[in-house]
Amino acid sequence: MNDFKTALLQEMESYFDGDLKRIEHARKVTEYAEKLLEQEEGNYEVVIGASVLHDIGIHEAERKHGSNSGKYQEIEGPPIASKILTKLGFEAGQIDEICDIIGHHHSPSKITTRNFGILYDADWLVNLKDEYNIQDKNKLSHIIEKVFLTESGKTLAKEIYLHP
Repeated sequence: MNDFKTALLQEMESYFDGDLKRIEHARKVTEYAEKLLEQEEGNYEVVIGASVLHDIGIHEAERKHGSNSGKYQEIEGPPIASKILTKLGFEAGQIDEICDIIGHHHSPSKITTRNFGILYDADWLVNLKDEYNIQDKNKLSHIIEKVFLTESGKTLAKEIYLHP
């Protein structure tokens, strides 16, 4: 495991302070992002940074806005992520891109980079079962085609949810 990934995971876990739901979600999204990176041409450091930290603003969103809604996570996450990434020695350009992804991870039409698509799809691979009825396989197939941004994301979603 890369040192920066280990350090990121430690910082995320420390920040979430025992919130196992958020910690496990971030870890699972990161695992899927790594699988997608095997097929997609993305920047490993940027994608992993965004994957580990994509929901880092959720506690602050709940505290400030009384909601964990995606729009509030997008507001509150980038400043927290920036502090963590700076502390860990990420380059300014990487920090900007990671924070841009975190600041739009619920708004797919606003950012269209390959790195964003990988993180977005990894997050959906985890969230799909919670957001949609996955029992209707025909309907689910159409949802996968509509929601996922990368071909490898669509393929992996079909493997997980349609052909387990």
